[in-house]
Amino acid sequence: MLTRLAGRIARLRGWRSRLVAFLAGAILALAQPPYDFLLIGFVAFPLLVWLLDGAEAEGGFLPRLLPSAMIGWWFGFGYFVSGLWWIGQALLVDAEEFAWALPLAVLGLPAFLAFFYAFATAIARLLWSEGLGRIFALAFGFALAEWLRSFLFTGFPWNALGYALAPTPMLMQSIAVIGFVGLTGLGVLIFSAPALLTGGRGSRAGLALASVLLLAHIGYGKWVLSHAPAINAASDGPVIRIVQPSIEQSLKWDNQARRAIFDRLITLTETPPAPGMPRPDIVVWPETSVPYILTSTPEALERIGAALQPGQVLLAGAVREERRAGDDQPRYFNSITVIDDAGRIVDSADKLHLVPFGEYLPFERLLRAIGLQEVVEMPGGFTAAAARRSMTVGNNITVLPLICYEVIFPDELGYSGAPVQSIVNITNDAWYGDTPGPYQHFRQAQLRAVEQGLPVIRVANNGLSAVIDPFGRISAGLLLNDVAVKDTFLPRQVAPFWGSAPNDNQVVITLFLLLVISVAFRKVFGGPVR
Repeated sequence: MLTRLAGRIARLRGWRSRLVAFLAGAILALAQPPYDFLLIGFVAFPLLVWLLDGAEAEGGFLPRLLPSAMIGWWFGFGYFVSGLWWIGQALLVDAEEFAWALPLAVLGLPAFLAFFYAFATAIARLLWSEGLGRIFALAFGFALAEWLRSFLFTGFPWNALGYALAPTPMLMQSIAVIGFVGLTGLGVLIFSAPALLTGGRGSRAGLALASVLLLAHIGYGKWVLSHAPAINAASDGPVIRIVQPSIEQSLKWDNQARRAIFDRLITLTETPPAPGMPRPDIVVWPETSVPYILTSTPEALERIGAALQPGQVLLAGAVREERRAGDDQPRYFNSITVIDDAGRIVDSADKLHLVPFGEYLPFERLLRAIGLQEVVEMPGGFTAAAARRSMTVGNNITVLPLICYEVIFPDELGYSGAPVQSIVNITNDAWYGDTPGPYQHFRQAQLRAVEQGLPVIRVANNGLSAVIDPFGRISAGLLLNDVAVKDTFLPRQVAPFWGSAPNDNQVVITLFLLLVISVAFRKVFGGPVR
């Protein structure tokens, strides 16, 4: 029965094959948060394998690969439309100004990202061979494509395929060993294994290998957590307070609402700690939470100083203004600002990786000439930081500041300055309302914690906010749209598996192994694509 189904899918042509590819990609998005339906991967990837089995064409080199690339594109288009439709929600916050761009966000971005998966399946088909070999070829193609997606065109590795294999802390631990590219290769190998039930060279060995890899993935995570300290075991470090004000996004642009927004932040900051809990040492507000330019509003700084108790320090998301001689207008930075109990700004760190079209306009002169502007409008847009550096805050604690989606880039966490004990990730996901977006963003922060061996202090305007330990577990957290604070001790960092977080070495090793195995299978069993 399964063999007949695989044969029928492989024989599909035209719109029928594209529709199945689109649907396979669309259902695969259910493996990502908030659904975490991991088992759907065992349906989506075999469908893709069988479609690629039948993707043959006559002609030269490129025409022979075109059917495979088209299947990959439709698979990717379904995956990204189903998984990223919520990005359009941000354009509805100011619908009068940006609703026209909704198709570009909901369909245009997925259509662009789908070319990475078209590349993946074309490369895989180039190395295609019967049986197990084609599974390794597909794993190589997608691992390479996801690595490229992490940095080309400013990068956007959101919902990398491997993350579908990591819905719980127990299943997250492998990323500390093989990195997100290795996790993608592992995921494709495991999810594609049911395609081998139809037979072919090495099918039994492939099914056994996939089973062993899945058990190793589960077993390693279970072993790590069994040796990990209990959640909240640390009780001698600084106490962190996460502040979640849940300000409606449209109100953040209302000048008349500024005072009420600031009042809410101050009130939450002054909330007494829970019984038995020491007072917070470090208070953290979300991204761009301060409704004023602090250097131009000394009254706001004075009020912050009055709200902080002696020795406390505030890390606040704020817009930083910088004026330089000779500039026509000031420059603006999306920043984390450190404020002490005297209401003094003692340090600031600026966002390095800005969101294209959100915080700045690529090809600015051309696009402004035709009337386009960034969604978060500042005069001239935001300016990116020159480099990433660590920040020392209260009690000799040094943190790595990451603003908004900077936490999704595993290859961009290098920094200068003192070694860090934690990552601080502030964000404002209120743009996306109650959609999958905030949950997907939070999952990637969890994976960075495991990958880096560092706790993550994540504070979002409307959630999900939490202190995450280095094993991806939630030490303290707030649900979406809660208006509240949470206090917890900062979890201790752990030594990464390799002594440092996964880096280019793991990427090169993963791609090399998958490529060598794919080439070996093709050389022994396969022929040219035809």
